[in-house]
Amino acid sequence: MSNERGPDHSRRKERSRQAILAAARALVTEEAYEKVTVEAIAARAGVGKQTIYRRWPSKSAVVFAALLALSEDADGQSVTLPDTGDLEADLKLVMRATVEEFTDPSFDRLIRALNTEIANDAALAAEYREKLARPLDEAKKSRLRSAQKAGQLAPDADLDLALEMLYAPLFQRWLHRSSPLTTAYADALVDATLRAFGPSTEAEPRKSTGA
Repeated sequence: MSNERGPDHSRRKERSRQAILAAARALVTEEAYEKVTVEAIAARAGVGKQTIYRRWPSKSAVVFAALLALSEDADGQSVTLPDTGDLEADLKLVMRATVEEFTDPSFDRLIRALNTEIANDAALAAEYREKLARPLDEAKKSRLRSAQKAGQLAPDADLDLALEMLYAPLFQRWLHRSSPLTTAYADALVDATLRAFGPSTEAEPRKSTGA
């Protein structure tokens, strides 16, 4: 049997997968999430709904896959943080980009839809942690470890806590729509985190009281 059909079949499957993920992202940004169905995603992608169900068990799984695809670069590799040697500048660049993402209406609706599902689906929450949250956190901590080696962070700094100080306030503000997300706010979070976890300074010498 000829193997020539193998690559063509793989390419068709990949085109179909990309069409489904693009359709899911588009529909979630256009419609209220509860109105989006697997049937609608299939119709937008030009495939049968069984094509979707053969790969994903539910609408929420498709939406998560659509979000996961956005976290990969053109080569399919996990994202990495910039490392110019200037920790403050690198973190502010990343945090400002995060603000831009969360204030983009398309991304906002997609991530809010996913968070709705995660809150009610323990299995999806575990998959989210394993496939997206944990790899992203590891990429961030890798950059912080580099800063520790360069003496820009305290050697005993709790990196998990540092990440929470950076991202949790931003996420909370976004989730509750309590205040606008701005680049100034992103910069302030970086400044506060670096003050908290920066290298300790030498104690000032005691002032002489005279004799």
